[in-house]
Amino acid sequence: NLQESESENKLDGETASDSESKSEFGGSPPVPTSDDTPEVLNRALSNLSSRWKNWWVRGILTLAMITFFFIIIYLGPMVLMTIVMCVQIKCFHEIITIGYNVYHSYDLPWFRTLSWYFLLCVNYFFYGETVTDYFFTLVQREEPLRILSKYHRFISFALYLTGFCMFVLSLVKKHYRLQFYMFGWTHVTLLIVVTQSHLIIHNLFEGMIWFIVPISCVICNDIMAYMFGFFFGRTPLIKLSPKKTWEGFIGGFFATVLFGLLLSYVMSGYRCFTCPVEFNNDTNSFTVDCEPSELFQLQEYNIPAVLQSVLGWKTVRMYPFQIHSIALSTFASLIGPFGGFFASGFKRAFKIKDFANTIPGHGGIMDRFDCQYLMATFVNVYIASFIRGPNPSKLIQQFLTLRPDQQIHIFNTLKAHLVDKGVLGNPEDA
Repeated sequence: NLQESESENKLDGETASDSESKSEFGGSPPVPTSDDTPEVLNRALSNLSSRWKNWWVRGILTLAMITFFFIIIYLGPMVLMTIVMCVQIKCFHEIITIGYNVYHSYDLPWFRTLSWYFLLCVNYFFYGETVTDYFFTLVQREEPLRILSKYHRFISFALYLTGFCMFVLSLVKKHYRLQFYMFGWTHVTLLIVVTQSHLIIHNLFEGMIWFIVPISCVICNDIMAYMFGFFFGRTPLIKLSPKKTWEGFIGGFFATVLFGLLLSYVMSGYRCFTCPVEFNNDTNSFTVDCEPSELFQLQEYNIPAVLQSVLGWKTVRMYPFQIHSIALSTFASLIGPFGGFFASGFKRAFKIKDFANTIPGHGGIMDRFDCQYLMATFVNVYIASFIRGPNPSKLIQQFLTLRPDQQIHIFNTLKAHLVDKGVLGNPEDA
């Protein structure tokens, strides 16, 4: 029996040091959570096998979440940012709760209080930076906001330093190792959850299309990989997720690329999706009206000679953004799932089925957003590397904050540069 139990532990990736850690950390990890399927669905699907029952539960709840997603898009950018903030807090709560359950027996002092305090500090820093960047005129108009903006980073550091000192003062003899472990747990959680959600909001300000298309591609890939795997799956993909199959992985890839092309074509024709989200100081509200950039204007492309004989076309009209959507959907299909595999490894490490049981058939909020956070980072890096150029409005904002003598110096330097380039005529020649 002892040999069998040891072999089972090894198969699950557990070593002797893990077992020792269990006893030191306060016993065995949490028991896997179970989904709270609504009683109405239980009754309606009672005659089905567990496999098909799970299929219907997941399907119905997926449609409900997609409907909710469409509703919040309709309500506008401010609601979207609020939802992102709420999702961030819930994901943080789910991960921190797992750590709290593992070490609850030691009753570590100030653990939960400090965790939430650090969340507040990091959010204050990131959202303060966002407010300064995108609401510059409003900030300059209000004296208290102007002072907070000027000393924002110093205030953020002072807040964090206060939490750091509180942590040091809370250290208890014989539990140092556990407390430092949880200190690291909190900061890694902040890095994964808060930083990524901040990038999602930055993507949103570039235009709602940069928010909707990547998220939709991840959702599509998740659904289509599940569908292909459910009906055609035979070959296991990765041990971390035994239910994932190569058939689902490949089928999800092609379906997601096609979906990304179609969705991008539809959305590229609407200014409300393609224009950057900007704050209107006159109305104190967000606006999404602009002249569409070249990314969202139909252009004619030559089809490769190899495909001309197959398709019967020589050229095709499409939006340049559709080409970028191929990169987004490819990442969502091939690399995005590794966010899910990472989450699966994390859950296996602590012997839990899901992060929580918030959504029946799906687990917790973090179970649904494990791939989205990785996707958000990629989109932000992609925009910075291949899309975004210098922002004239931000340069002007910074220019206006300088002293008059500095503004005159920059003006003369710019004027001399334009004269040398031949853009402006030389006043002396006149």
